[in-house]
Amino acid sequence: LSRALGVAISVLVIACPCALGLAVPIALMVGSGIGAKNGILIRKGEAIQTMKKVKIIMFDKTGTITKGKPVVTDIYSEVKKNYLLEIAGSLEKLSEHPIARAIVEKARLKRYKQVSNFKILRGKGLEGKINGKEIVMGNRTLMNERKINFSGFEKTIEKFENDGKTTMIVVESKKVLGVIAVADSVKEDSISAIMGLNNAGYRTIMITGDNERTAYAIAKQSGIKEVIANVLPEDKARKVFELQKELGERGFVAFVGDGINDAPALKQSNVGIAMGDGTDVAIEAGDLVLAKSSLMGVVQAIRLSKATFRKIKQNLFWAFAYNVIAIPLAIAGLLHPIIAEIAMALSSITVVVNANLLSGVRI
Repeated sequence: LSRALGVAISVLVIACPCALGLAVPIALMVGSGIGAKNGILIRKGEAIQTMKKVKIIMFDKTGTITKGKPVVTDIYSEVKKNYLLEIAGSLEKLSEHPIARAIVEKARLKRYKQVSNFKILRGKGLEGKINGKEIVMGNRTLMNERKINFSGFEKTIEKFENDGKTTMIVVESKKVLGVIAVADSVKEDSISAIMGLNNAGYRTIMITGDNERTAYAIAKQSGIKEVIANVLPEDKARKVFELQKELGERGFVAFVGDGINDAPALKQSNVGIAMGDGTDVAIEAGDLVLAKSSLMGVVQAIRLSKATFRKIKQNLFWAFAYNVIAIPLAIAGLLHPIIAEIAMALSSITVVVNANLLSGVRI
């Protein structure tokens, strides 16, 4: 009876799954800590595992690849420039878009004209009435929809767009008054981050509501491989879904954005990555948040994901290795209960120490 109890106790002690229960959470905890130190806030633990399977990374343009602080660079007008800015500034004052803020900053009006029937045309522009005259401001798509002829400004618009500038066509009572060009410079670290992702074999895509000329100019500056232009805000999530369907089981899609209109795409993607200086809605929708608002955080998140998952697999190996070797010995009566207890404790210690070695990994 004494020997039987000794064997039974040895089996129960060595079979205790303490190390197995620690293997995954301890690695995730250490990985999350390393991420936080590097400005990567992991809101959902599964994102670490999912990130390593990402094949396509989609980027919003404004505020993600670019600084998100556009400035007015050029004004081409057939009326007095002050009048054009007065009209444009009064209309854009009612919008919160970064381009609107740039135009308002340029106009610097002491008194704004009263605007009635104001309406934001998402992804296209604005409209309203000033002094009883219908004012429309927006891109080519909006002008074509309203059947407004801007052929006399075509060469000027093309020149601005080829330089990577966003153009806003200003129209009063169906007559084009002029064009305002706004530029948003690419973040310095965006170029190195995207280059690193391209070299690592990831498919990088920029998605934007801008026209193709402007989009390709920014893509060329930043090193982005593919461009999806002229996309309305509500269509971003659909584009993500189409890419997910294209990949199937071969990989996942990550989306990086910062604005309110990026939230559906962040949710739709397998890994949503929100910029720390973005809107609260985008941050809430993201699985990961880049506190430093640098795209280098995307590169670091991928490296962290792979390193953490390696540790998880190593921990699972050590958790099982002790049991696979020691349980048969315990059943055969060759393992004393004290030795079994030491082995069980060692397996847990091995897993914890191995997980903490992750802190030495450079991401």
